[in-house]
Amino acid sequence: MKSIISNIRISPKKLNLVAEMVRRKSVVEADSILRFTTKKAAEIVRKALASAVANAENNFKQDKETLYIDEIIVGKGPTLKRFNPVSRGRAHPILKRMSIITTKLGVKGEEPESKKKSKAEKAEAKTETAKETKVAKAKTPKVASAKKSSVKVTSPKS
Repeated sequence: MKSIISNIRISPKKLNLVAEMVRRKSVVEADSILRFTTKKAAEIVRKALASAVANAENNFKQDKETLYIDEIIVGKGPTLKRFNPVSRGRAHPILKRMSIITTKLGVKGEEPESKKKSKAEKAEAKTETAKETKVAKAKTPKVASAKKSSVKVTSPKS
């Protein structure tokens, strides 16, 4: 249950400030926070959240009250490069940054699928890694130490 919105004409820094306010909150609570936040980014995040909720309701038959924001990832999009002419024939760059928002929702009381490993699977994974390290240690060749030379250097006597 996620939504991705790309090429938003606002810098990722500004967008991430607002996204941080609603991370790991319920959808209803996040919507009320975003509704009364007086930043341009708040409306953009709210639309991304509404899109993810609509996807969850229509595609996965979830109820809005049981959803929470699992993660909001704000990424860097393409940058428009413009230049401002200044004195002596020079130019100062202007970088118009864009962002990408990925909103993922989770259901309260459900463990994410990535964390659903059973105890048996975890124990099996540990034994496999232990076997791999033993095999790796056995395969490493032992380097013979360099022999010391038996030739002695003496300084000439005058």
